[in-house]
Amino acid sequence: MSTPETPEEPRSADDGTPAEGAQVSEAEAELAAQRLERERIERRKAERQGPIEAGAKLSGTAADLLAAVRAVESGEKPPATVFEEARPAPRRPAPEPVRRAPVVPEGPAAPAEGTVGEVREVLTRGGAPAALAAPAAALGEDAADLLREDPWQLLRVPGVRPEQADGFARALLGGEAGPDDERRGRALTVWLLEQAAAAGHTVLETAALTKALGRQGVPGPEDAVRNAIAEGDVLVFQDAVGEAVGEDEEQPVRVLVGLERCALAEESLADGLARLINSAPKQDGAAEEWERAASAAEGSAADLIRAASGHGLVLHTGGEAALAEPAALLNAAHGMGLRAWAATHSPVGRERFASRVDGPAVATVAGLLSGAEGPGRDPEGALAVDLLVVLDAPQLDVETAALLSESLPDGARLVLSGDPAVLWSVGPGRVFADLLAARACPQIASRRPDPGPLGELVSGIGVGELLQVEAPEKEVVIVPVRDAGEAVHRTVQLVADSVPRALGVPAEETQVITPGHGGAVGTRVLNAALKERLNPGPGRFAGFDPGDRVAWSPAPGRTLPGRVVGADGQGLRLDCAGETVVVPRDRVEQTVRHGWALTAHQAVGARWPAAVVVLPGDAVPALSRPWIYTAFSRADRHLSVVHGVDQALQRAVAEVPAKPRTTRLPVLLAPQLPGAAE
Repeated sequence: MSTPETPEEPRSADDGTPAEGAQVSEAEAELAAQRLERERIERRKAERQGPIEAGAKLSGTAADLLAAVRAVESGEKPPATVFEEARPAPRRPAPEPVRRAPVVPEGPAAPAEGTVGEVREVLTRGGAPAALAAPAAALGEDAADLLREDPWQLLRVPGVRPEQADGFARALLGGEAGPDDERRGRALTVWLLEQAAAAGHTVLETAALTKALGRQGVPGPEDAVRNAIAEGDVLVFQDAVGEAVGEDEEQPVRVLVGLERCALAEESLADGLARLINSAPKQDGAAEEWERAASAAEGSAADLIRAASGHGLVLHTGGEAALAEPAALLNAAHGMGLRAWAATHSPVGRERFASRVDGPAVATVAGLLSGAEGPGRDPEGALAVDLLVVLDAPQLDVETAALLSESLPDGARLVLSGDPAVLWSVGPGRVFADLLAARACPQIASRRPDPGPLGELVSGIGVGELLQVEAPEKEVVIVPVRDAGEAVHRTVQLVADSVPRALGVPAEETQVITPGHGGAVGTRVLNAALKERLNPGPGRFAGFDPGDRVAWSPAPGRTLPGRVVGADGQGLRLDCAGETVVVPRDRVEQTVRHGWALTAHQAVGARWPAAVVVLPGDAVPALSRPWIYTAFSRADRHLSVVHGVDQALQRAVAEVPAKPRTTRLPVLLAPQLPGAAE
């Protein structure tokens, strides 16, 4: 496996932190729910502590590794033989280790002003920007002392890169700072795993991690990984990859290293899903009622209802037309008097699906977990549902999926529904794809293809073919361009003039999608050009004016399209899917971007009457079959493709699948499934 390359910028604008102001109550509720679920995770993990029978016959490196895993989980240091037989050199005294967590505020309260001031003083002495004082203060009350003793901990601040942390360390430590400093090796180990998590991995193979450390100039990468494990910064795992040839043979294993937050989430998710799979659904309706509901449905909708009637976990796959099937399931469950709800990735998806369902039974995943939407929780803290259908399932990362699975009461039914061909989650994991591959529960594939030329085009892309489709009503239009300047010009022309005039779709209902934020035809350039044409203004409030289309990121991994309605002393006022949001002044720059143009990751989970997909010449490295499938399938009625990549588009569809992600969910789930002990 190759180590993921770190892009210069996030793949989407999902780089904000939870906003405050008018949304504080929702943020507080979501954080409280997460803390409750993490306490559950810790309890469940504690219950499983004990002798590990699997791997008892291991020897050599594998046995040392298993001992290391047990040692780390018990709070001890693992033996030095995890990666090599030689004992490491004596360690310099270091502060008491602390579990490293990503720098995400645990609540809406800001760091104390005194702490910020102390951190600012240390940063100034080290030549770091004073603007980093507030995020660096989130390292804790002793953040200033921590940075003095270990300047490389600056890497825990979002956006800081290794070369910047090295410069900071040299300024504070002088000649004592060097590439072989073990504090540097530990910090870079954690940083690389954070970058891997942002790219979708929950763990990395040790060979990939040590190779990446070598590229960062760490002289002893194996020592750096071992030291990070010993200090509790990261966790190490061994997963069997085959059977031992004989009793005396060492069982082949895969050595993996990961962040604690990803490891706990993946373990909790496996436990929660196994609980649903292994427990019979609550007898909340007679079998005859379920069968009557299935008989009244058609095709794969009937199959889905029958599968959900007798199983705690069901997977459902299909495109936009297939949404009729989970809607039929929800309506049937409501007819039986069950507490049935659906959850979508975005408010736009929520509004689209709500029209298919009887009654107010659709929420967003974030709103469901926070309690701001949905049925609320029962006295034991579980969601008050008998059936939960999660749409846009490929967008679930392991942490969100773990919270959902742990939130469901015993006997509840969970249906994960989505299009497996779209881009995977912004966060770590590939939950839906892993479950489909594991075949641990019933899978219902919809037999409802998306209609028309757009449906034909997208279906072909899904199987690796870029078809030339007949589009008599201009459902699909290709606009060739020669360079970046022409691509920007033609995009603005399509949105502002051609599409409204020829198809009657107004500019506000047309979405531009491009591969990245930077570059000559990225979202920044396109949004500036579109604003100048569609809503010119001085940008009086942090670059925004009333009427601007925006993309708001209330939390990492979440992007909500909206429109600016005004600004005042409290902050920037947005209308997001009919809901009023106030983004505080100090959060606007980090969490709000203009939104006439989005990346495909930002657009997933939503659809518009018309979409303009821009493929400039410098976009070739970013193109893949899932990216193209996702971008092209955001259009309901019309798709314009501003095409400047020549044959690279066809090659990407045919030859570039999704980038692999390293995860442990199938390995963790398999031993807990029926028949695993046989």
